[in-house]
Amino acid sequence: MRWTRERIWNWYNSRPWMRGCNYMSADCANRIDQWQSLGFEERFETTESEFALMQETGFNTARVILEYVVWKEEHDSFLERFDRYLALGAKYGISFIVVLANDCMPPKTELWKMPALGEQHFDWGYHGGRKHSQHGVHTGPAPHYYLDDPESRADYFEMVREIVTLYKDDPRICIWDLYNEPGNSRRTELTLPNLKAIFELVRSINPSQPLTADPFGFSFDRTVPPSPIAEYVLDNVDIVCYHCYGPYDQHVQLIRRLKEYGRPIMNTEWLGRCLNNDVFSLFPLFWMEGIGCINWGFVAGKYQTYEPWEGTWTRYMSGENTDVDFTKWFHDLYRPNHRPYDPKEIELIQKFCRLADEEFAARH
Repeated sequence: MRWTRERIWNWYNSRPWMRGCNYMSADCANRIDQWQSLGFEERFETTESEFALMQETGFNTARVILEYVVWKEEHDSFLERFDRYLALGAKYGISFIVVLANDCMPPKTELWKMPALGEQHFDWGYHGGRKHSQHGVHTGPAPHYYLDDPESRADYFEMVREIVTLYKDDPRICIWDLYNEPGNSRRTELTLPNLKAIFELVRSINPSQPLTADPFGFSFDRTVPPSPIAEYVLDNVDIVCYHCYGPYDQHVQLIRRLKEYGRPIMNTEWLGRCLNNDVFSLFPLFWMEGIGCINWGFVAGKYQTYEPWEGTWTRYMSGENTDVDFTKWFHDLYRPNHRPYDPKEIELIQKFCRLADEEFAARH
């Protein structure tokens, strides 16, 4: 059963202000690299150094996305590695938002192929480390690797069932994020049955952590009604989450609309400097409004999310969107040597993290 407003507010107010990043270590080319056995021990050392840096920054939350093919092909050892991740986070005061499904998918072209374990290819100079990625321009619905096939769909839900059941009462996981950007990649109505099925499955397990998903495509414009997917999400989540890489005024308008749902709000994807989505305006806004905030990226590396989306380049070159500052990094807070991209950003983040913790301590 969905949490009541009273229950979710009590849960939210009992925790320090949640702030952090969508996390993958700098030496990962993608999420297969993040979770597979090949090279994991070396990457795990990188992860520890970056979790220590995360703690120093003032962060206490990391959002991670699971990878089905690793669960499928390396089941037992994957579960061991996942548990080690949770334990390492706890060592540095970090709890996890765990994402169970994802619609941010690359278009199916002649270059498309199913993800597979092993050495992971990446291209330099491209957001996400791939020249042909999910952040290009979609002309039609992208395939979901696993949820479009009946056999792997059933198995995918078994992964969800197993992991949520194992960790349903584990305090190292703070939130289950059931579906990243449902309906993205032009999948729209294809996603609604999967979205409903995942919500129903996880609700039946009754975890002690709240459930969320982002109402992808929800507009700050009141004349635009929510899509069926956004409407379903907002009617079923415990805590309201949203993504926005737009400028300050868009956040203000989105927050105002989302407050009408009467639940705590978190932003689980933000920071796009070249699109006027920056630390200096948004981090204080999130603090002032009591909105948890999880920016995309941490230390720049193989995944190259400091580069603009490929679609941003395409739209700029076509004249569709010229309000882009390509002199700035897109995501990520630190350079590969762990020096800040901009020290003033980190100083501001640390300042407001201290203020939040002081206020929380005074209330408790």
